Amino acid sequence: WKKQTAVLTAQADVDAAVLSLEPELTGELHLDMISLFPQKTFKGRKNGLRADLAQTLADLHPRFMRFPGGCVAHGNGIDNIYRWKNSVGPLEARKPMRNLWGYHQTLGLGYFEYFQFCEDIGAEPLPVLAAGVPCQNSACIPGKPLSGGQQGGIPMEEMGAYVQDILDLIEYANGDPKTNKWAKMRAEAGHPKPFNLKYIGIGNEDLITPIFEERFEMIFKAIKEKYPEITVIGTVGPFYEGSDYEAGWKFASRLQVPMVDEHYYNTPGWFINNQDFYDCYDRSKPKVYLGEYAAHLPGRPNNIETALAEALYLTSVERNGDVVSMTSYAPLLAKEGHTQWNPDLIYFNNKEVKPTVGYYTQQLYGQNAGDTYLPADRKIDNSRQDVQRRIGTSVVRDSKTGDVIVKLVNLLPVPVKTQLNGLTLQDGQATLHVLSGVPTDQQARPVKKEIAVADLSQYEMPAYSLSVIRIHAAK
Repeated sequence: WKKQTAVLTAQADVDAAVLSLEPELTGELHLDMISLFPQKTFKGRKNGLRADLAQTLADLHPRFMRFPGGCVAHGNGIDNIYRWKNSVGPLEARKPMRNLWGYHQTLGLGYFEYFQFCEDIGAEPLPVLAAGVPCQNSACIPGKPLSGGQQGGIPMEEMGAYVQDILDLIEYANGDPKTNKWAKMRAEAGHPKPFNLKYIGIGNEDLITPIFEERFEMIFKAIKEKYPEITVIGTVGPFYEGSDYEAGWKFASRLQVPMVDEHYYNTPGWFINNQDFYDCYDRSKPKVYLGEYAAHLPGRPNNIETALAEALYLTSVERNGDVVSMTSYAPLLAKEGHTQWNPDLIYFNNKEVKPTVGYYTQQLYGQNAGDTYLPADRKIDNSRQDVQRRIGTSVVRDSKTGDVIVKLVNLLPVPVKTQLNGLTLQDGQATLHVLSGVPTDQQARPVKKEIAVADLSQYEMPAYSLSVIRIHAAK
């Protein structure tokens, strides 16, 4: 086997280019792996990411990156569970696979590239691995009674080796190359220093069955015993209510799992009317990672209505930051013409990246997250609950800069005048971002301007808008 490389220079532009190899001699040629890359990748990384796509993700200022994704992780049957060891090492040695969503994975983007990307953008890696069971939507393969869904999982006599695989991933990320072969592989790939992995997800919206519980507990106890510094994130089923949700919370609480992953997709009305969802959570129980959420309308558009419903809900999530430690919109990326799910946050084709309106909600929150919630009294001079629920507010402080950040959401069809009392930096300056438009608008983009803090005392929120006011600390 010989590796051959060449640089191809395109002589023309085309929307949907395809690489075609045509031998110019008579004979037999065996090709094992073909990879076509732009010469300029994100941060110039070898086998790196497409620069414009990676930069669009970096511009969200994400605090973490979940990988490889939901149902991809636990796969279509136990033979299709994502095995991280197949994704590292030389490209030609990696084991490609088809996934539950029906497309091929070369695993060219593997765990090394994922950890490297997280480091490049200052995000914590959050790998998610199967809890010893495949996706409950798997097909059951005839003759293999344990192959599909929650009918079964990895046989218990094989679970010891599977648990070791998970422990080996932690060593791959954090171990000493001098004493661990997986850490040595990381060093040989070009990263001798550890990646400082802090989180690991076990399971993805699994049904809470005895088969799941037995395997999850085995994995959880092994990680806790050997790596107590790692935060394990469990799962509480595929929905935000119902028997699996209740059983999942009971199970996670009994095991004292540090954090659990909740998923829900719902209508804008649900997000408007459930802003108290986390207000009554038991603060002594596991923390929450809201790992998948999005507002869905008929036809599944991503527009001002869905984006503002999500923005409104996020004001309540920030208020409950002592419970909800992490959130991530889902799904993240979709290539035009190859989309299995709508809406997604970012669409792209061979030539361009197309962020959605919802992307800009996430970006405004990501770039203005802060780290301390500041309780603030809110008074609305209209007593109607349907009006009050369509106005959201959140105030946070960024301790690194000293800036105070005010987020205001108006889901009403009319402007709303505000009186922002208690802003002591009357002589200071602020940056104002406003995302607004009619509810059906799918092309809205935030508008930015600098403004004197004194001018904010009588700020008017536009109809259907998200306003983010960043009040700069005195220099």
